[in-house]
Amino acid sequence: MTGAAYDVIILGSGPAGLQAAIHAARAKVSVLVMGKPSKSSLYRAHIENYCCMERTAGEDLLQQGMQQAQAAGTSFMHEDVLKVSQEDQWLVVQNESGEEVRCRALILAMGISRNKLRVPKEKELLGRGVSYCVDCDGGFFRGEPVAVVGNESAAASGALTMLFHASEVHLVCGRLEISDVLDHQIRKSTVTLHEGRKVTEIIGQEQVEGLLLDDGSRLDVKGVFIELGAKGAIELASELGVAMDTDSPQFIATDKKQRTNIAGVLAAGDICGLPWQLAKAVGEGCVAGLEAAAYAKQFR
Repeated sequence: MTGAAYDVIILGSGPAGLQAAIHAARAKVSVLVMGKPSKSSLYRAHIENYCCMERTAGEDLLQQGMQQAQAAGTSFMHEDVLKVSQEDQWLVVQNESGEEVRCRALILAMGISRNKLRVPKEKELLGRGVSYCVDCDGGFFRGEPVAVVGNESAAASGALTMLFHASEVHLVCGRLEISDVLDHQIRKSTVTLHEGRKVTEIIGQEQVEGLLLDDGSRLDVKGVFIELGAKGAIELASELGVAMDTDSPQFIATDKKQRTNIAGVLAAGDICGLPWQLAKAVGEGCVAGLEAAAYAKQFR
């Protein structure tokens, strides 16, 4: 098996992920944090309800957290994650540049996706051609023309995935913000790239029939995959068979030690449910980091 190996890999560099990194690294295991801090919901927020702290900019708080984690021995990889899998007793993570790293324990701390296009018919046609997950729904559009909307790694990798299912694939994006490797793959593929364009309306009554773009053009497609940002925790969790909360299926189910139903896979922060608060994310990150370190040490 190739690729660098760590005891613990943490997906997400928000407050839950950074707190997990601090505690895991201080427990003397090797730790890698993957993700872009600017994608955290805390990045552009201001904090004024966190115990023992005056009003603070989220960006400053994250910067301090990264410095603390790095001082404790944490490594960072500021790239999006495209895939997670299991090989024997290893968990394997692939980034947007195609590089693979592996670990004994994995913490999902990427938060939740709240991004929608907010265009006409998006809500009405959800589940009738509109989807927010290529990996979940791509197979339903075998032999049909589809469009993927978004300018980051989830959209680009989703468009490449749909080449195996759809008759034609369109990628509607502003300016692509992806790795050089992924950018090269998109541009040499048969994906039709509509760069610098925005979707203004989804067309259809009972089912999706097409898209209108801001230059007045129309794409006749049967499926629209809205992938705004990095690949979400739900998609990555589903690849591993991680169970969702039975009462709130948009959240990952964990026990009091932040463990999921998959050995060595833990979760912390917003993806575990309400309330979406810094205090909860930090607390769960602490527990997950300690538990992940303890689990990884079994393999030494």
